[in-house]
Amino acid sequence: MMNLKAYFDRIGYKGPFDKPDLETLNSIHRHHIQSIPFENLSIQCGETISMDLDTIYNKIVRSSRGGWCFENNLLFSWVLKEMGYKFTTLGSRVYESHGKDYGKYESHLILQVVIDGMSYIADVSYGMSDQIWEPLELISGKDQPQLPAVFRLVEHNGVWALEKTGRKHHIPNKKLASSPLIDIHLDRKIYCFTLTPRGIDHFVPTSQYLQTSPESLFTNKSICSLQTPTGFRGLVGWTYSEVTFNYQDGVDLFQMSTIPGEEVDKVLKEKFGVVLANKLRPIDNKVDYIV
Repeated sequence: MMNLKAYFDRIGYKGPFDKPDLETLNSIHRHHIQSIPFENLSIQCGETISMDLDTIYNKIVRSSRGGWCFENNLLFSWVLKEMGYKFTTLGSRVYESHGKDYGKYESHLILQVVIDGMSYIADVSYGMSDQIWEPLELISGKDQPQLPAVFRLVEHNGVWALEKTGRKHHIPNKKLASSPLIDIHLDRKIYCFTLTPRGIDHFVPTSQYLQTSPESLFTNKSICSLQTPTGFRGLVGWTYSEVTFNYQDGVDLFQMSTIPGEEVDKVLKEKFGVVLANKLRPIDNKVDYIV
């Protein structure tokens, strides 16, 4: 049986939960991203990723795993429902830097939450440096500073876009300073969406495609990311990153290293709290992805 208290224990949240207000939403959102990784490791373990809520709950809450957006944000929507929030499930199209355009399909699930007549976008499962730490006000063109970056939502003809302005990178490991995982541009487009409500069935074909197609990012890279109080940790294939946001004024510190294959499981356990039931086959093919 799914239990809200067990979820709060999983994310280390000990605050009030009897009033669905913005302060509580911000706190739970932040606790989630600092406790539950964004990861697609099931694919490289030969497991099928389900969109069944009970299955997701067992994986993330009971088995202390992470998940990708279809799992994390779907679980978060259940939390919001249990707490009495008014929300809508939306689909977004992720920006693809190689094509310099948004993808054709709504491959990323996000949530619109309404509190006292104001709308917010919640997303606890994008990962790495593009992860929002707290829900964003659905106001076009407003700069919304958070520790990772200055985020903004911009609306044009009914289509909203999430953008950010980040900081410069300092990478002490010169061998990885030119890694394709690093984006030197300070301004980034992340994804776009409309406010058209989407049911869970809308995402099922895309979920199946993303975990099976040889063209999918998620079949070409094993990814694990967890936000920390000062930045985030990330593992892509064998490349491990520990990032400190704004460690100097206007500069993010990227401490990056290559992990020997036999140490990947150890890193997952010690840095992300993830213990896999099946053997992981790390992968990092040449498909665009930015940490």
